[in-house]
Amino acid sequence: MPAATAVHFFLALAVILAACRLAGLLAQRVGQPPVVGEMIAGVVLGPSLLGRIAPGVQEDLFPTGTSNVVLYTAAQIGLVLYMFVVGLNFDVEHVKQRARTAVAVSTAGTLAPLVLGAVIAVPLLSSGGFFGEDVSPAMAMMFMGAAIAITAFPMLARIIFEKRLTGTSLGTLALACGATADAISWCILAVVVAVHRGTPATAITAIVGGLLYTAVVLTLGRRAARVLGAKSEEQRTIPGWVLSTVLIVLMSGAWLTDTIGIHAIFGAFIIGVAMPSGLFARRLTETIEPLTTRLLLPLFFVYSGLNTEIGLVNTPGLWALTLGVLIVAIAGKGVACAAAARLSKVPLRESIALGSLMNARGLIELILLNIGLEAGIITPTLFTILVLVAIVTTLMAAPIFEFVYGRHRPPVDTTLPEADLADATSAVPATEGR
Repeated sequence: MPAATAVHFFLALAVILAACRLAGLLAQRVGQPPVVGEMIAGVVLGPSLLGRIAPGVQEDLFPTGTSNVVLYTAAQIGLVLYMFVVGLNFDVEHVKQRARTAVAVSTAGTLAPLVLGAVIAVPLLSSGGFFGEDVSPAMAMMFMGAAIAITAFPMLARIIFEKRLTGTSLGTLALACGATADAISWCILAVVVAVHRGTPATAITAIVGGLLYTAVVLTLGRRAARVLGAKSEEQRTIPGWVLSTVLIVLMSGAWLTDTIGIHAIFGAFIIGVAMPSGLFARRLTETIEPLTTRLLLPLFFVYSGLNTEIGLVNTPGLWALTLGVLIVAIAGKGVACAAAARLSKVPLRESIALGSLMNARGLIELILLNIGLEAGIITPTLFTILVLVAIVTTLMAAPIFEFVYGRHRPPVDTTLPEADLADATSAVPATEGR
């Protein structure tokens, strides 16, 4: 990095960290998770606001070309580390406990978005300006379906733990549904990206390679990880060589999955899932998460903000389209999940609360959208529309949950003792629900 670029980057980094921290604190003051403020801060520092009122300042902070490359690289490291932490806290036991209902709700929360995504994607593709030129109808439908189906699983988990619902019927079901739905969405996205990046042969290679990677990591890799976990638990902290080994394996997995045609974050997530749960996972989270969420993830929010130009939504028709996509997103995810839960004999209040949590999209949606934009699947206009939808649906989650369920919920009857509940809470990424 040339010296001049480094100087610009350090100044931009200071502004980014201050803006995201302030916005996150303000969001908390009004009862929202900090991710809402950080998402908005990224948009504010981009061309949508700062670029309009002070274009010279924005260009000085984020010079076109060089700044984006540096931000992108640092943000990708942050995403890999973050998805690793999310994988660390992916508890398969939650899925097993409420498997039947979780599958029903997650299936509804995937099939409905796929159907509604197809309804939206076909006219958008035919009208032009929303998808890349070489994007097929099937690819457009699948991407829109995945974009609508995604759930902010870390945010959902944080709300469950903060409301002390761990071990309750709703808490267990919400965690199971969120985990299952996101796993399905990422599989759909992996297929879309693999198909878009090359020929059918390369797509098959990517998909088969991804399945083999997952199988190897979750079998042989998990056994090796248990050895590392045992070595770590013998001491008060994670030994330096263990942490270095984990990071080397993590970055290698991210490189491998990206090379075979899926995405680096998929490899990172699977490695996180393969790590043994308990003390080792908590220590890894405590070691990796703070710097990741405080230093590197804000760069991703601003990188997304630089790609978001609300000025592109500049006609009544485009604003009407944004509203329509928002309604479809709420119906396809929140309403569909709530209805499926109710049909599975979940009480009405819990069903609506579950739907509100599943409807939030948060940081996970921004990751998906940036992958689509970078791959040329969607255009900046559709990217901006979907970012606005992500912000609004994330804003909706906590207030609706509190109104429907939080004020009326029965006394907590958690199956976890107080100490275990504290341990469970500390194991969730302290992203305050991204």
